Amino acid sequence: TALSDPVDVMKALECGADSFIVKPFDEQNLIHRVQLFLVNQNLRRHEAGQSGLEIVFQGQKYSINSDRLQILNLLLSTYEAAVERNGQLLKAQAELQSLAADLEAQSEELQAQNEELRTLTEELDAERTRVKELNRDLLDHILQLEAANAELEAFSYSVSHDLRAPLRAILGYSRILQEDCGEKLDDKGRQYLEMLQKAGKQMSLLIEALLGLSRVTRAEMQRQNVDLSDLARSIAENLQRSDSGRQVNFVIADGLVATCDLQLVKIVLENLLANAWKFTGKTPQARIEFGVQDSGRGQVFFVRDNGVGFDMQYADKLFGAFQRLHGASEFPGTGIGLATVQRIIDRHGGRIWAEGAVNQGATFYFTLNT
Repeated sequence: TALSDPVDVMKALECGADSFIVKPFDEQNLIHRVQLFLVNQNLRRHEAGQSGLEIVFQGQKYSINSDRLQILNLLLSTYEAAVERNGQLLKAQAELQSLAADLEAQSEELQAQNEELRTLTEELDAERTRVKELNRDLLDHILQLEAANAELEAFSYSVSHDLRAPLRAILGYSRILQEDCGEKLDDKGRQYLEMLQKAGKQMSLLIEALLGLSRVTRAEMQRQNVDLSDLARSIAENLQRSDSGRQVNFVIADGLVATCDLQLVKIVLENLLANAWKFTGKTPQARIEFGVQDSGRGQVFFVRDNGVGFDMQYADKLFGAFQRLHGASEFPGTGIGLATVQRIIDRHGGRIWAEGAVNQGATFYFTLNT
């Protein structure tokens, strides 16, 4: 039965029950009870004629018709069930105590973790505050640097622009002097005059380069889809026309397109291809290549030549203004071209770098954030 209340036990006695087992029951215990009844059946026959009993339990009267052995067995079985139930309760209590201990340990661990998390949160908040302060300082430095660069660009433009007029006068009067008075000068005088004109022309080129550098920094960008292959072919044709006596093999990949400022990127390709043209001037079978390769993070364009190359230990000087790795007498130039190229690439959100070796050519790589 599932009934275990004492009143239920009295009702079982009233019905003449032989034993009382509470579900769920143990199978061996049930078999033992039945065996006990079979063994005691003679004793039960001896007492079968005895009259029943009346029992008052909790104010209620019960008529018990069972014999004494039945009553004893039933009460013992009830007691046994109570003991078993008490054992189950004690076991459950022990399990609850163990569970409570585990929960308490987990609670302490959780509290320790919460304390660690709180400490980490405080450290993170402090780090965030420090990063904000650093960002403010960085922004201030950036604004100061931008202001300084703007002033420097303005100064460079102003000085370069203002130098053009007196330089034109120097070149003009030196030319007049050469034309009108050249016959009156001796060879050394005419040589000095030629050196003056040559230096003036070089200075004029330098001033124009500085003005160009200033313009590419200040010019407003207008992005559009640009066919770099066609642009490179046009520049290559102009270089060939400038010196038809040279035979240079241009290899320009098809279908190179980028979203960029046409005029600025034209300056990039003009400088890179002109440099490749210049530094392959002493190469018998000159080859200049313009192509692209995939870096896994986007397109990387390159201009490669088989000219004189350069020593990689000086690669960091390539893009500095007025930095030259070759003598002006060997390869003329202003030292401004690659600095201008880097400014343009920076404005496009890209980067530029170079690889080379002495007498083994050079390769200039650049990206455009399109």
